[in-house]
Amino acid sequence: MDRSLKPLPKAPVRIVHLGLGAFHRSHQAWYTQHAPDAAEWGIAAFTGRRPDAAETLSAQDCLYTLVERSAGGDSFEVIGSIVEAVDGANITRLCELVTAPETAVVTLTITEAAYGLAADGTFDADAPSVADDLRALSAAAAPETSITRETSASGETSAPRGTVASGGARVPGTPLGRLVLALAGRKDSGAGPIAVVSCDNLSANGDVARRGVLGMAAAWGQDLVEWIGANVSFVSTSVDRITPRTTDADIAEVAEQCGYRDSSPVVAEPFRNWVLSGDFPAGRPRWEDAGAVVVDDIEPYENRKLWLLNGSHSILAYVGQLRGHATVAEALADPLCRRAVEDFWDEAANHLRSEGLDIPGYRRALLERFGNARIAHRLAQIAADATTKLRMRAVPVLAAERAEGRSGSGAALMLAAWIDYVAAAGDFQDPLAREIRAAAALDGAGRVEALLRLVNAGIAEDADIVSLVHRLCGSFSATTASPATPTRT
Repeated sequence: MDRSLKPLPKAPVRIVHLGLGAFHRSHQAWYTQHAPDAAEWGIAAFTGRRPDAAETLSAQDCLYTLVERSAGGDSFEVIGSIVEAVDGANITRLCELVTAPETAVVTLTITEAAYGLAADGTFDADAPSVADDLRALSAAAAPETSITRETSASGETSAPRGTVASGGARVPGTPLGRLVLALAGRKDSGAGPIAVVSCDNLSANGDVARRGVLGMAAAWGQDLVEWIGANVSFVSTSVDRITPRTTDADIAEVAEQCGYRDSSPVVAEPFRNWVLSGDFPAGRPRWEDAGAVVVDDIEPYENRKLWLLNGSHSILAYVGQLRGHATVAEALADPLCRRAVEDFWDEAANHLRSEGLDIPGYRRALLERFGNARIAHRLAQIAADATTKLRMRAVPVLAAERAEGRSGSGAALMLAAWIDYVAAAGDFQDPLAREIRAAAALDGAGRVEALLRLVNAGIAEDADIVSLVHRLCGSFSATTASPATPTRT
């Protein structure tokens, strides 16, 4: 970024974030910058699989431009609440920051698939990456094992990706495994309580994060499990802001409109929402003064967002691509896609009865947001990790509808469209991709049952549901162009 841009003051690091990406930068970082006590709350953000985002952001002093894109035009704001951007493999720096007494909050945007969940929602200790981390944590807990620092040419210290030099033991490679290793250091340092805040699209995401962290911590030892239970709060949140991937055209627009070069701008819709529920034993920014909502019972808000927004996104992702569309706005303009969304919304609304949710108003707002053609929200991006997403978006509505004596065909259509999509797609991202391809090679109802089992065993064992989904498969094939080729996210 051109240094003629006035630098922003750097706040001290008090928040550690895992999952440095566009959504975090458009959402939690925005709320933190706009909190009235922002000068006290700097964020150190760690990448996930790759170091690229940290390297690019660090090169411009962690400043970046947030482009709010409405139907009527764009506005630009420089965000400076992230004060340190770090390669996620830098375990040493993560442990230093989480161990620091000043650090009060760890936030997470690690994607739904990163919590190590089995199809029934429980912690899956047998998942390959989780099993690797459990072995790594068990080895790291041994008294003779320690993380050896390596010094890079830039002078930063880190552990090599996936290794601990001492004794040849491995360090965790997943975000939760790395967090547990850092929490073990906080326990030993006596730094005190801390809050872990999940900002991923999961029902009761705080409880999910707790199960994942405690499941990992068990490999370290019962003393760490007990310390986490007594000293780490797990906060549940509902997050909402459509944030498409940044394009070269966005970078060029920032340079033209703002007069400086920013290699890492973020584009987002004007709408934003953040609902939080839980305790912060070491304090937090005054996010509520920036528009966040703090509630005692978050479940109704979670379900409204997961079912109405995220659920309709999944429908549009699969039905839309089957019909040759590439973006949410394109798919929503297709009457068949719009009807599928509305039918699912009607079913979901039957189970969103809490006071204050204003479901009709929320639906109208979603149609306006989805129809913003200037936000190019790619269907292929939304389609990723379907087995994790569908068990939270389609399955609860389907089960609730059938429990009240209705068919649940709107939710079942989401599952059928996904089954048709994986058959048509040449490539897709999913934690169970290998199993999906094996199941998709079967025929008839057996194929449907095998694929549904990867989403949720209960619906796969219900012959009526299997039959319903089987009948709905192919609903859009007759009018389908070649599906859009998905890209990896």
